[in-house]
Amino acid sequence: MKKIPFLFIFFIGFINAQKLASNEISLINQGDITTALPIYQTTDSHQHKTLLNLSTEIDPVDVNTATLVKRMKESLLSTDGGVGIAAPQVGINRKVIWVQRFDKEGNPLEYFINPVIVWRSELQNLGPEGDLSIPEFRDQFYRSKVIQLEYVDLKGQKYSEIVEGFTAVIFQHEIDHLFGILISDKKEKEKNDSYQKVDAFKKSDSTTR
Repeated sequence: MKKIPFLFIFFIGFINAQKLASNEISLINQGDITTALPIYQTTDSHQHKTLLNLSTEIDPVDVNTATLVKRMKESLLSTDGGVGIAAPQVGINRKVIWVQRFDKEGNPLEYFINPVIVWRSELQNLGPEGDLSIPEFRDQFYRSKVIQLEYVDLKGQKYSEIVEGFTAVIFQHEIDHLFGILISDKKEKEKNDSYQKVDAFKKSDSTTR
């Protein structure tokens, strides 16, 4: 019997793991593909469960990924002051986020596929956060001041960059969503942790992600 190299089997398995399931494809393409997907809420038990699930990587060149990216942007634009959104917030447990880049001229919205934080600074800031999926919830949270991020675009091109300040906070918030971490639960954990106090960044309490 001919032996198949282990690395080849691993690669094929990885590609298959990225492929969207039929129920995910159905949800992504449900209704008008040029409009916003509904944003999941913790007040709904089924939606809350989805928000708590772990997200997996997605095939960046799949046509359905492009549709998901487009509709997620529409979802974010439909909010009142939202500055970021993650795929679990529209019911898809896949690694896709949108972030408003306050660190760039014009504060553009940008998407990120399969984002990974590969480094975080020990220095942290304390600042206000809200969440599009948790109605009426606001609190103060500690976040690393600087992060190093890796991600791909819809062509599969890989990128790496250093992000700091409030934009780094948004990235950390959205990537938490990909691990099923909600700020309401994070606050409970932080009660038992200690942090070095530093100057808080300046941002309105009304911003939500």
